[in-house]
Amino acid sequence: LVNISDYRGLAFHRPFAAVAMAIFMFSLAGIPITAGFMSKFYVFSAAVQSGYIWLVILGVINSMISLYYYLGVVVVMFMQKSEAAEEELALERLPAVGLALIIAIFGTIQLGIAPARWMEAFQDLARSVM
Repeated sequence: LVNISDYRGLAFHRPFAAVAMAIFMFSLAGIPITAGFMSKFYVFSAAVQSGYIWLVILGVINSMISLYYYLGVVVVMFMQKSEAAEEELALERLPAVGLALIIAIFGTIQLGIAPARWMEAFQDLARSVM
């Protein structure tokens, strides 16, 4: 999958892959209840506390631009029919890939909903490694 048009109709042929990709793109854009939102929230909060409000404004503008781009890809995946036959799609249906996507989706949503629990666990892990 090289061009955005290659994702046309992905939701019709591989709905789980399309939903997973949409969740990850929304996380990258910083949509609430995703890990990307919490990441941006922590970074922007630290920037405001340090007096870099101009940097936060720039970051928010960048997030809005990226959301526009990501929405374009999501529209192509869900709203446009594919001209290629299903067998031409490069995505394989491997159980391990599906399991990896489920784990990644779970982590993306969990870090967006309850980041404090995970942050404590990761900090404890980092301390034990050091």
